[in-house]
Amino acid sequence: MSTNLDRFKSDLNNLIRLGDALHNAIQYECVPDDFKKHVRGQFKAQGSTEKETEKALVVFLNNLPDFKQAYEGWYSESLALLRQLLPDRVANFISLYEKPKARKNIEYGNYVIQDYMQSMRINLYGEERVGPSAAIPQYRQQLAILKAAQTRFSSSLFEIRQLVQADLFDSEIDAARELLKNGFVRPAGALAGVILEKHLRQVCEDHAIKITKKHPTINDLNEILRASSVIDMPQWRHISMLGDIRNLCDHNKDKEPTLGQVTDLIDGLSKIVKTIA
Repeated sequence: MSTNLDRFKSDLNNLIRLGDALHNAIQYECVPDDFKKHVRGQFKAQGSTEKETEKALVVFLNNLPDFKQAYEGWYSESLALLRQLLPDRVANFISLYEKPKARKNIEYGNYVIQDYMQSMRINLYGEERVGPSAAIPQYRQQLAILKAAQTRFSSSLFEIRQLVQADLFDSEIDAARELLKNGFVRPAGALAGVILEKHLRQVCEDHAIKITKKHPTINDLNEILRASSVIDMPQWRHISMLGDIRNLCDHNKDKEPTLGQVTDLIDGLSKIVKTIA
């Protein structure tokens, strides 16, 4: 049985492989002649003849992804993974993509990947002052941040408690689904509510957020996380709705929770455990 740790490793390795391909793609798109010269040199260094080199070059270039089509998905998945593994580098990773709010003039040093995605060029007196190639070092730094996450798996500084906790949550969520499958609707909802409360408390601890109440409810924790900007308003509303279902399962003995409500609770819980950390 694969663990969350195994899945993180696999996801990270896949993202790095795609990231390397995107690095080649953006260089080919921005500086094609220099890039082809570089690749030819690599093939020749491996002992390829001139004919073999040209043939291999064509195959290599044809297999490169389209940067603008593939990057957005890569960025979103990388960002989600970094929130788990290197949360202290998330802001840096985002800043290399998003346009600075305080930016007045576009220069080589503040040209970001979002500019590249929009084919932004700055010309002065008929000559290009800043162009797409300015995005290459920004992307290269993003890729370096992602690769730095690899060391977290072997570093003694890497705290695997969150991953172990996630494995436990997965097992408990499976138990709740099994209860629901066998017709135990209220117990399934009650168990899912306990898991949700534990996860939200864990998120507070991970973000060093002080909890003043001795026995906080889901709604208490939800309010704390919203006030601390850990979750946004749509996430807050979703958790509030799940908290209402949990209360129905735990406290309201006059009204039975429906199969659909508890299904929504368990499905929502599964999503929250994976997306809010």
